[in-house]
Amino acid sequence: MKILDLSIKEASDKLASKEISALELVQSYINSSEKANKLNIYITKTFDSAIEEAKKSDDRRSKNSSLSVLDGIPIGIKDIFLTKGVKTTNASKILENFIAPYESTVTSNLKNAGCISLGKLNLDEFAMGSTTLTSAFGPTINPWKTDDNKDRVPGGSSGGSSAGVSARSFLGALGTDTGGSIRQPAAFTGTVGMKPTYGVCSRYGIISFASSLDQAGPITRNVVDNAMLLNYIAGFDTKDSSMVPFNKPDYLGKIGQSIKGLRVGIPKEYNSESLSSCLKSYYKKVIDVLKTLGAEIVDISLPHTEYALPVYYIVASSEASSNYARFDGVKYGLKVEASELSDVYKNARSLGWGEEVKRRVLLGTFNLLEENYGRFLTAAKVRRLVTNDFIDSFKKIDVILTPTTTSEAFTLDNMPSNPMEIYLSDVFTVTSNLAGVPAISFPVGLGAEGLPLGMQLIGNYFAEDVLYQISHAIEQELQFNGISTFVKENNLS
Repeated sequence: MKILDLSIKEASDKLASKEISALELVQSYINSSEKANKLNIYITKTFDSAIEEAKKSDDRRSKNSSLSVLDGIPIGIKDIFLTKGVKTTNASKILENFIAPYESTVTSNLKNAGCISLGKLNLDEFAMGSTTLTSAFGPTINPWKTDDNKDRVPGGSSGGSSAGVSARSFLGALGTDTGGSIRQPAAFTGTVGMKPTYGVCSRYGIISFASSLDQAGPITRNVVDNAMLLNYIAGFDTKDSSMVPFNKPDYLGKIGQSIKGLRVGIPKEYNSESLSSCLKSYYKKVIDVLKTLGAEIVDISLPHTEYALPVYYIVASSEASSNYARFDGVKYGLKVEASELSDVYKNARSLGWGEEVKRRVLLGTFNLLEENYGRFLTAAKVRRLVTNDFIDSFKKIDVILTPTTTSEAFTLDNMPSNPMEIYLSDVFTVTSNLAGVPAISFPVGLGAEGLPLGMQLIGNYFAEDVLYQISHAIEQELQFNGISTFVKENNLS
């Protein structure tokens, strides 16, 4: 088995037994990353420091003092997490040269566990988008292709994270999910993406998009690897005022246990006409797998789902408008000289922000005007109804199964011209952010064009371990071992 074929769990075991070294592992992924330059996965590479950290990891293991099972594991970090001494751009010109003076809690947790960052990863600017095409540093390319050989989007906003895992540029990656930004790119690239319960992972040191929706989470090749990362990034943090203390389980604890008797809800609202025929077929296939494994299938209704998308875009844009007031060209970021202070603000934002950020900030500002504020209040009330749908459903079921997206990844030259069409790609994912419940996307097979398709499990609050239990059981049954086109063409497997 090649070193790049190893999962996080397998690499961890081989590091522990000293069959491989952290330096060997990290160097292999640096070489693989260099081959992937055309995919535009990284914004900032930290290969030199990664090699030094790998040497330190090997030294610790030689003294039997490794920091954790993740010591020496190479990862990538979405460029929305503050990393002390390393540029954090949020894929925007307004922060093009910003170097953070402190470290986010989530990245600190992984550093303390011995994980080795290979760099900061591309995303949609300020996490606004579903394609990475809004990045000021150019789009990331999906490692998967079809016979037409056209470049496809990797999803977004965590497109660099998902593409990098799929292209074997690192073993796992950090992303953030505001309305599907971990799960949708995971589905498009054949990877596993978890959006935890709101408040499971600290938001301290993450550049906020929409504070009541944002949540950090891992993207990996398989379910076990994902649970291993969440074990270290999750946990209460006094620096994040939106968190509450909770009993953190071992997220690996239920993996491998029988799912017999667990109740899986199938919401009628998600069996949409917009679903591709392949996705409908896989939806049925996964339901049949669950039945075979002894799970009970329960038809449910989430009646307020149809209002979730407009509610999401009102709430998210309004919170973004408030959060982004600090990007004024004075305290940090892009500075453009002008004779009037108001012109400093205007110049910094007009030159520093891309079209999508401007569009959403303006929409949010419009919604927060005194004469329009009723829109935001109405959206908040309907959000409560969406949340109640989940609360009521979880009284009679354990999890909900839905597709993650409506289709396979689309080509860069087939981008919808209307932004609303792109926004609709979040139709199956935004509800869990509005309600704050956890959700995981995992690959189930290839579609008609040979591209990955993903399914989503949504769980009750703080039930990530149950999501891992069920998704792993499905993973073992389906045995999806899809290897991206890029990996095959470059002999990385």
